Amino acid sequence: MGNHFKVIHIKQIIQFVIAVAIPLLVGGLAGFLTQNSRMFYATLQKPPLAPPGFVFPIIWTVLYILIGIASYLVYKKSSGRDIDREALYGYAASLFLSFVWPLVFFRFEALFGAFLVLLLLWLITGITNAKFYRISHVAGLLFLPYWLWITFAGYLNLATWLLNR
Repeated sequence: MGNHFKVIHIKQIIQFVIAVAIPLLVGGLAGFLTQNSRMFYATLQKPPLAPPGFVFPIIWTVLYILIGIASYLVYKKSSGRDIDREALYGYAASLFLSFVWPLVFFRFEALFGAFLVLLLLWLITGITNAKFYRISHVAGLLFLPYWLWITFAGYLNLATWLLNR
């Protein structure tokens, strides 16, 4: 019986590590693909409250860890209900849009297009956050800073577009 618990424990640790690694890898790939865009960002007029550029990778790393943990909690509580599937699909969609947004903003320098991507990300993330909270209050609370940051990013993106058109 002791070995059975060790196998379950190791399996849960692996699932947890994968859940946290997925958003970090998505963010890391987006960062890698936009790494040469720092010069573009430096030339833009920025709105009040815009943090210095070095802050963004730190914040995104923390947020990706939090949403990875949240996704693990939802996955573990999942029992095949529609809300469980919808929450995890919403999470996958939010990761996809979090990957697309920096490409549109930095790589293609399409500030308004990036804002439209961010609006969709904000909507999907808000809905996903509510579903996460219904499944696991802790997961919903861990996911909330991600949605709040996307809200702030929306302000930054829109204001930057308006200042630089």
